[in-house]
Amino acid sequence: MNATYLPQNPPTLQGLVRAIAESNADDSLSNPLTPAQWETLSTYLQPHTLEAGQVLFAKGVLDRTLYLVESGNLSVHYEDEKQRLRMAVVGPGAVVGEGGFFSHRPRSATVQAATPSRLWALPALRFTELSNRQPAIALALCMAVGAVVSKRLSNRRRRVAAT
Repeated sequence: MNATYLPQNPPTLQGLVRAIAESNADDSLSNPLTPAQWETLSTYLQPHTLEAGQVLFAKGVLDRTLYLVESGNLSVHYEDEKQRLRMAVVGPGAVVGEGGFFSHRPRSATVQAATPSRLWALPALRFTELSNRQPAIALALCMAVGAVVSKRLSNRRRRVAAT
């Protein structure tokens, strides 16, 4: 019996691009890429799904993965120096993990799914590959994520969302 090899289709980012375009949150990601660039970027991203209540990453973990949120809502929380719980919620069209991505420092908060969620992960190693092979796409993505960081840090209520 001869088996036919059918290559898997690369992941499609149409849902993510739509979520970014439709998001009206102050700190949502802008769309920095053309459709062809999104297609190229898709080969560097890994789909990731979370069930409600599942932790994406915990405060203190040293990991530089950046996550782009396609669907669902994520709760961002930590305890401050007075043991008060600080929270933010990020939704479709947003990013999480940008603090560790840029700073190379441990995660500043815990992020968990408030609802079932679909994310796209960009691990640090894959970003390095992207930077070497597609520097214009890497730069555009960094500038868009940097704008999110800036927006979050300038809004006292949203600072906790900078993870």
